[in-house]
Amino acid sequence: MNANLIYRTDGGGERRGGPGPGDVGRQRTGPAPASIGLWVFMGVVSSLFALFVTAYAMRMDSPDWHPVALPWQVWLSTALLAAGSAVMQAAARAARAGRLSLAHRALRWGGLAAAAFVGSQLWAWQALLAIHVAPANNPAGSFFFLLTAMHGLHVLGGLAGWVLAMRAAPGTRMALRIALCARYWHFLLAVWLVLLAALGWLTPEFVRFICGRG
Repeated sequence: MNANLIYRTDGGGERRGGPGPGDVGRQRTGPAPASIGLWVFMGVVSSLFALFVTAYAMRMDSPDWHPVALPWQVWLSTALLAAGSAVMQAAARAARAGRLSLAHRALRWGGLAAAAFVGSQLWAWQALLAIHVAPANNPAGSFFFLLTAMHGLHVLGGLAGWVLAMRAAPGTRMALRIALCARYWHFLLAVWLVLLAALGWLTPEFVRFICGRG
């Protein structure tokens, strides 16, 4: 991502007369507080999910652990989140080039893909409940609901930021908010892929091996 998008104008405002098509991202003096805040937030969230995955790995080496087959809806979720991330990146590039109308349309589709992701996750929960995999009757199922619910809550938080970006006036602020949305969508995709790998392919035997107990 172009670093120019995470900088703000001198004095925190836009240049007199408003930015032209090629002016977005010029005359920057330092990282915008929102950009720094997002990096810090993503670091905290990464630590949180790392702790959840560690607890998942430790818990699976118990006699009452019964693996849960991932419902096919998680692959739909993955495709939707990947598509949303790609469209958000396209929106950021369009904003950087001053094509704000195109950026706004791409931003809209990125948000809709994220909302559809949440819907597909609810569908996956329903599919598991239909075969009697509930949070209370199997620790593997409990972790599936917990991890996907925590990720879904962070997607909903991203959608709140997406609404602010959609409502931003054309100019430097809109470009900055689109860039931050794109960064956060990439982060959500990366976290989801890690969770998917843990839920689908991490086994007790592998955990014992990496812990030196295999």
